[in-house]
Amino acid sequence: MPEAYIIDACRSPRGAGKPGKGALSHIHPQRLLAQVFEGIEARNGLNTADIDDCVVACSSQVSRQGSCIGRMAALDAGWDTNASAVTLDRFCGSGITSVNLGAMGVMSGMQDLVVAGGVEMMSYTQTAPRNEDKNKTVDGANPHLRNLHPQPHQGICADMIATLEGYTREDVDQLAVMSQERADKAIKNGHFDKALIPIKNDDGSIALDREEFPRPGTTMESLAKLPTVFDQFMGVPIDNTGETFDQLVKRAYPDLEINHVHHAGNSSGVVDGAAALILANEDYTKGQGWKPRARVVATATAGGSPTLMLNEPVPAAKEVLAKAKMELSDIDLFEVNEAFSVVALKFIRDLGLDPEIVNPNGGAMALGHPIGATGSILIGTALDELERQDKERALITMCTGGGMAPAIIIERV
Repeated sequence: MPEAYIIDACRSPRGAGKPGKGALSHIHPQRLLAQVFEGIEARNGLNTADIDDCVVACSSQVSRQGSCIGRMAALDAGWDTNASAVTLDRFCGSGITSVNLGAMGVMSGMQDLVVAGGVEMMSYTQTAPRNEDKNKTVDGANPHLRNLHPQPHQGICADMIATLEGYTREDVDQLAVMSQERADKAIKNGHFDKALIPIKNDDGSIALDREEFPRPGTTMESLAKLPTVFDQFMGVPIDNTGETFDQLVKRAYPDLEINHVHHAGNSSGVVDGAAALILANEDYTKGQGWKPRARVVATATAGGSPTLMLNEPVPAAKEVLAKAKMELSDIDLFEVNEAFSVVALKFIRDLGLDPEIVNPNGGAMALGHPIGATGSILIGTALDELERQDKERALITMCTGGGMAPAIIIERV
């Protein structure tokens, strides 16, 4: 089977996802991704006429983020029109899935050169046109599906898991503080510099060249002052039926009294961002004179309870390890998306991992989570950290809406 080599990985800085206020919020989503495409092209002398496909992740494919944003961004970047593209959605896991599918195309022998990545302009999607029934769940307002699998808001799911697993407010806050501390250290020491592509305004001036979201002064005391958020969602009507989130919860867990522990400080941040990776087989890599940075060892996707929704990173990690014929001890670094603090806490505990090798540069609680882009960002972050520490292998995974989790193992070459 051909190797799928990772030639390079780069990304935009993450801008605060505040409409009209975040540093990237005025930029068209296509243009945001296009600038990352332009950056990775320039860094590698990429011949865009040779690209077999661009596989791009975007979870909210509405209005400006619709119309196959992957193709529109490639065109906006001035790439050869031969560089076709497809845009996909696996909720929060889209950015790992785009890389996994790109790697599959190369490893199958059907493609020689693929660009994979993702984009999400959350400052835009908060105000973008929505469907007319104002559905606030992932089920598309489908009553038949809802009777089979009630799916609450993801933040409520996080609090449900924390309650069922016995995690306290102090537990989830401690990890959030650690995430901020690690991110602050990583930024100050330049751990992200290799990957960053500064984003420019149309006049050529810099819009953003650094992470905008982190709050390095975060402490347990400051987090303790924040009110929990998702208890406020419980009685909210989820669509035109008038049904509420607490009614969905009671369908599956009639006796569960949720201890709400998550808030803005221990949940993933709302940000804008984009990322891209170049994947190629051995013959094309040699033909270009490229030195690959890593290879894709294995990919996997796990599915589980749509009601709890966020528990699948552990099964996904076990599945991808089995496909790679590896043990946990073969992995030097782990990245698991901090969608909510409890996700990372449970991942570390259930797999018996040393917390020092999980999200060593902080995670989405400190840096933000641009939904469609995050998985691709995490793969690049893991690769940069493997090189910085002179380690070999990393496993990257994340939870998604609907109760799924993609995973990938990469290995330096």
